[in-house]
Amino acid sequence: MDRVVDLDEAAALLVERVARWRSAGLAVGEMTWRDGEAAWPQPLETDRARVNDPDSVGLVVSDSAEAELSVVLFRGGWADVDFFDGLDDGGSLPASDIDSAADFAARMDQWVVQVFGDFGSTR
Repeated sequence: MDRVVDLDEAAALLVERVARWRSAGLAVGEMTWRDGEAAWPQPLETDRARVNDPDSVGLVVSDSAEAELSVVLFRGGWADVDFFDGLDDGGSLPASDIDSAADFAARMDQWVVQVFGDFGSTR
């Protein structure tokens, strides 16, 4: 898999947002890492130090109304983005052609607002 996005840089940009999301009432789970060198099925790790060759990093954000946003970013430049709004809407959001950690962070900001509303904005 090509290395388009630096996952450590993307994770650092997520960490910068976590305090703001939590102050907006959102719950943020631990980041999960997958090691590209691990034998199949590749386990998810919460300790970055246990991952030699990260090929994905994931995060789940939720609120008290049961809305949830699950994002897994792959170093190849795409993400699996799934959401449930806590009522009756859910699905996947488009997330391809991500060309940098900054691009991913900007999209993450948009996804948080889309799922949780303006109170979840990081701006």
